[in-house]
Amino acid sequence: MDSCVFEGKLLSRVLPPLLLLECVLGILGNGLALWIFCVHVKPWKSSTVLLFNLALADFLLNVALPFRASYYISGMDWIFGEEFCRICLFMLAMNRSGSIVFLMAIAVDRYLRVVHPHHPLNSLSVSRTVGVACALWTLTISLTAHVLSVPHQSEARNATRCESFTISSTWHNLEFLLLFSVSLGIIVFCTVRTVLELRQRNLDKPQKIKRVLWCLTVVVVMFVVCFLPSNVTCLMMWVQALRGITDCRNDRTLVQAFHISISLTYLNSMLDPIIYYFSSPTFKRVYKRMLRSSLRKKEEQMYEWIRAGCQRGSDLQLRDLHP
Repeated sequence: MDSCVFEGKLLSRVLPPLLLLECVLGILGNGLALWIFCVHVKPWKSSTVLLFNLALADFLLNVALPFRASYYISGMDWIFGEEFCRICLFMLAMNRSGSIVFLMAIAVDRYLRVVHPHHPLNSLSVSRTVGVACALWTLTISLTAHVLSVPHQSEARNATRCESFTISSTWHNLEFLLLFSVSLGIIVFCTVRTVLELRQRNLDKPQKIKRVLWCLTVVVVMFVVCFLPSNVTCLMMWVQALRGITDCRNDRTLVQAFHISISLTYLNSMLDPIIYYFSSPTFKRVYKRMLRSSLRKKEEQMYEWIRAGCQRGSDLQLRDLHP
């Protein structure tokens, strides 16, 4: 696969708009979420700590996306140097893994609260949950620190590539596949058990239960849609390389599919604020308040424009009557 000549013309047209859209909406959505967590959500609960760290991971990932968009705009030619190539790829890998880990932690938290309400973990204080979050960040960094330790630049047809996913980066590919597979299994298990448990109970708060079910459903759907395609194409590329069969046409198709699918993983960071909306009534209140405030301001502006237009019309009529 490495011996085939690959041109990224299709990727240069398709990926920059997608990456910039993910960046702008992701920074706005997760920046707003971090602001709501810090200003409006009081007091914090253990679940709040997990959601905050998910928003933080997503926000940090979004910060690195403009450099990746620039890479594709320039025809997959990295212009920022080897050191910044490592930093950028590490930021993407670390925060992508962090997002997966905290999504998994949120699913486990929901599962324990519904299926095992008397489990000791349900009574964790906020300070201890912060410790758990720090441990999860330590795990995430340890899984992705190798990206900083090896060079990722390579020369290809008068262009400088900056790629962390290559056939030779066995650990990086293995970590990517295993983290997704383990997390998917845990998330699906926790979701199915939680849904079954909730449906068996006769509860007097149907709205709250409906919100929990929606949140769990959204987590699973987002996780599968955003991460499954990239893992499938990564596995296919790996199998193709291990077979030792060179088919440049097929290899180019796989490489293009992988680059597009890996960009879809960043879509998860843009969509995660939906989880906050379903998870917290505070988010719903703040979102609705901001929407009402925005609509009110637009109505006031429209009223001022109409009034100003009517006033100008009246002034013109008076000048016509009294030349």
